[in-house]
Amino acid sequence: MAALIAAQRDEHQIPHATACRALGVSRSWSCKHKRAELSPRAARREALAAEIGRLFRAHRGTYGSPRITADLREGGWQVSENTVAALMREQGLAARRKKKRRSTTRAGRGRWRAADLIKRDFPADRLNLKWYGDGTEIKTGEGKLYLASVLDMASRRVLGFALGEHHDAQLAYSALVMAVAVRGGQVPGVIMHTDRGSEYTAGR
Repeated sequence: MAALIAAQRDEHQIPHATACRALGVSRSWSCKHKRAELSPRAARREALAAEIGRLFRAHRGTYGSPRITADLREGGWQVSENTVAALMREQGLAARRKKKRRSTTRAGRGRWRAADLIKRDFPADRLNLKWYGDGTEIKTGEGKLYLASVLDMASRRVLGFALGEHHDAQLAYSALVMAVAVRGGQVPGVIMHTDRGSEYTAGR
């Protein structure tokens, strides 16, 4: 009976549960007898495939055969990466690639570029010495928004920010205006360090 159910699935793509209902047997009975008919090697392969599927789901589909193999070995399995890869292919399991973060920087087209006064010496030992500006894309249910911010490196405090639908010079300018206002309206000698995106190299 168990062999018949397996044959219906393999040869005619009839689901296991459907065949069991049609023949009046429980799925647990079918699985028990199926395991009894398997050779030790086949039983091990089936158990391994089940464990691979569990680990793949546990890691939300982000692990490929090398990392699944490492997890299996930590769990006491003696298995090769090739075997794991083959079993993953049989089950249609393929790791999702992480999406690369898309930069919001658009290089300015003008010839003007501010000198790099920081030269990768990022720490600051006093306030209003080094500020950093950046833009971030935020996805919402109603579309994209952009956040421009200004941070004082000494205090690690965000002094100014602006949120808008366009990632442009006006947004960067608004964040900078807020930062200056927070520090009393006068910040002589402060260095504003940013990337060379168009919003920071614009005439404004």
